[in-house]
Amino acid sequence: MVDFSFPIDGFISILDYLGTAAFAITGASKAIAHKADVFGIIVLATVVGVAGGITRDVIFGRFPTSFSDPTYVTITVIVGLVMFFLYSYLKKRMNVWLIFDAIGLGVFSIIGASIAYQIIGLDFLPMLFAGVITAIGGGILRDVFVREIPIVFVKEVYAVASIIGIVIFYAVLYYGGEMQVASIIGIIAATGIRLLAMKYKWNLPKVRET
Repeated sequence: MVDFSFPIDGFISILDYLGTAAFAITGASKAIAHKADVFGIIVLATVVGVAGGITRDVIFGRFPTSFSDPTYVTITVIVGLVMFFLYSYLKKRMNVWLIFDAIGLGVFSIIGASIAYQIIGLDFLPMLFAGVITAIGGGILRDVFVREIPIVFVKEVYAVASIIGIVIFYAVLYYGGEMQVASIIGIIAATGIRLLAMKYKWNLPKVRET
């Protein structure tokens, strides 16, 4: 069992805030695209920003961090308001939803794996499970709320990018790498693969109907 008191906690919190903001942007963007009002935008931003982490914490027997630390909900509310006022401006300069979705996927994949590592130690399956749940839980709820098939089930390489990032994160730790280094490499790998999958339209095989 790894001690929670070691200094890496601060680094993990920073990453968690970043992932929360990134996923909140995707929730707000999706709400705006479906003509939601400001309340709906804030609600969907909050749900997407914290749902994966809440699911992870409940499964691992932890009191959800987003309930005990008001910073998480504060971030999602601020993001929702910023997106409400600046969405048109931001949309003209970048594909907000897809870019931040990729960033959130990478950050949350490693956050989940990191927390499993803290609780259980260097055990691959719990790290993989926690990472994937954290990464895709909020996105699934986001798409269900707006009555779309979750992107993780149909769109390009998504959950696979999360898995690859977690595998790389685990491998760096396994061979003696530092937590910060492993986290950065894992996030870059998962996010990069997702962005490349979008650019080059990589897809997993599907059943061909005859």
